[in-house]
Amino acid sequence: MARLNNKYYLLSLGCAKNTVDSESMAQILHDSGMRGVGDPEAAEVLIVNTCGFINSAKQESIEALRELVELKRADQMVIAAGCLSQRYGDTLVQEVPGLDGVIGTRRWMDIFDLIARLRRRKHPAPLYHLPDEANAVGLDERGVLRASLQGASAYLKIADGCRRPCAFCAIPRIKGTAVSRPMEAIVAEAVRLGEMGIREVMLIAQDSTDYGYDLGLKDGLAQLLDAIVGAAPDIPWLRIMYAYPGYVTPRLMETMARHKQILPYLDIPLQHGHRETLKRMKRPAKVEWVYDTIGALRELMPELATRTTFIVGYPGETEEEFAGLLQMVSDLEFDRVGAFQYSYELGTPSASLPGHVDDDIKQERYERLMALQSAISLKKNQALVGKTLDILVEGHGMGEDESGAETGDVISLGRSYRDAPEIDGYVLVEGELPVGEIVPVRVTGATTYDLLATVDVAAPAVIEPGRIYGAGMIDIAGID
Repeated sequence: MARLNNKYYLLSLGCAKNTVDSESMAQILHDSGMRGVGDPEAAEVLIVNTCGFINSAKQESIEALRELVELKRADQMVIAAGCLSQRYGDTLVQEVPGLDGVIGTRRWMDIFDLIARLRRRKHPAPLYHLPDEANAVGLDERGVLRASLQGASAYLKIADGCRRPCAFCAIPRIKGTAVSRPMEAIVAEAVRLGEMGIREVMLIAQDSTDYGYDLGLKDGLAQLLDAIVGAAPDIPWLRIMYAYPGYVTPRLMETMARHKQILPYLDIPLQHGHRETLKRMKRPAKVEWVYDTIGALRELMPELATRTTFIVGYPGETEEEFAGLLQMVSDLEFDRVGAFQYSYELGTPSASLPGHVDDDIKQERYERLMALQSAISLKKNQALVGKTLDILVEGHGMGEDESGAETGDVISLGRSYRDAPEIDGYVLVEGELPVGEIVPVRVTGATTYDLLATVDVAAPAVIEPGRIYGAGMIDIAGID
């Protein structure tokens, strides 16, 4: 096969955890002498790190692979990597004829080895690298940083896989059981991120609160947080993502409240608010625990911001059960809620459940849930008007008037402790602030999802002149 100067093109789809894996693969390819390019026509190796969590993500991944296969030349190869590859294995080539290689989630660190095999192959038949073992994750990472940098923020993966039995989820089949990374490796990477000038580190896993279980640790996440805070005191913000109901322990709560670096923010996907639905989901069904835990957290951290996720239209969901979900949302007033309509996933226990909910009922329930939450989110945002918040500045844009025309005024776009990247809101500030810095602002207005603010000149100065991380210009049109 002719060479294109060892260039590769890597398209990453799906969640932040997938993005971390993509960047790790890119580091391995770079260390092996290859160079990444943004134009697939200029690359010898075309890789799609796929998502296979729900059907819509599966279709997006398949379409991306088909497009590359249709356009590839004789001197190019197309490799499917990631969740879709692991889930469907060697049958993926039936969906995408012409694939050259398939590599799964459990041995992503062998990506260059697969490329080398493809270069040596004598026949055009696809090659597969889909071993079942998952325990290599965390133990054989080829010395690459297990983080994804997003401007002045970084996702840091602490574990992979999941041992929970959720009936609707294919992740255990895709990723395998939960495997924690060694604590010393995570702490060393946090220190390195701090030395690179990263201002926010977000700890991610399929289930962050299960960290350390396989290592024999009790309250492993709390121990890890203590270790990171001690070793990397210069990182201003630490954020916890993907907590599992029932495993937010008293020690974890106390640890969060004790360290100012750990943001008073908790992302805890609950999936539903009615006991019977949760039982069919094979999720923790003690609804009282949710009320007690959120109450305890708010007592320790009155400023706590909570995010959760719900599924509507799960098989067998009655109007009474859905009403229970609405009651929980009304009672607990989460800051942020994400909602999904149930998606049939072949091979999961929920796929065989009776009581399919019609699509129009799913849509109607989704709209009712989001209407309720929108009013709550707006009320919570309005309560912040007049208060001072620190924001991490991510970029700039141009202000617009009511007609959508640019006003010529520069607007800075940032996030407060209440806002995780991509899934929560923004704070829009008049004027041009230094990208990558944490700046105090005074909130002057509120929409359902975002806040408006001006620089708080009375607050202590925290801006370091000249320290720019280069997030670039961001289009902020379309604010609700």
